[in-house]
Amino acid sequence: MSLLGEILRSSKGRAVTVCLALFVAYQAWLTLAAPGKISPKLVGSSEKVNVLVTLPFEPERFHVLAFQQYGRVSGTDDHSVELRGVKRTDLNAVARPYWVTKVGPLLEEGS
Repeated sequence: MSLLGEILRSSKGRAVTVCLALFVAYQAWLTLAAPGKISPKLVGSSEKVNVLVTLPFEPERFHVLAFQQYGRVSGTDDHSVELRGVKRTDLNAVARPYWVTKVGPLLEEGS
């Protein structure tokens, strides 16, 4: 009897296998959904961009700290966080969390 066979025959083994499959599917969904949240207006050739990250709720300290991994947080609004100096290669990582609705360009005042 193989180890895999024994795991699949036990109810605990099947439960763990289902949980692992759901976790992998959820992570794959987050990865596949991230590019769709990024605005096409962010296309360009510069290494870094300033972005406005939109959330479906008011950002809290946790969200600000999470975004500081990718750039400098310069402010928050009702449902958005201003993030400056984000590497283009990190845009998918910024958009990946399920609580990010949209990542768009940060419009400077007066422009």
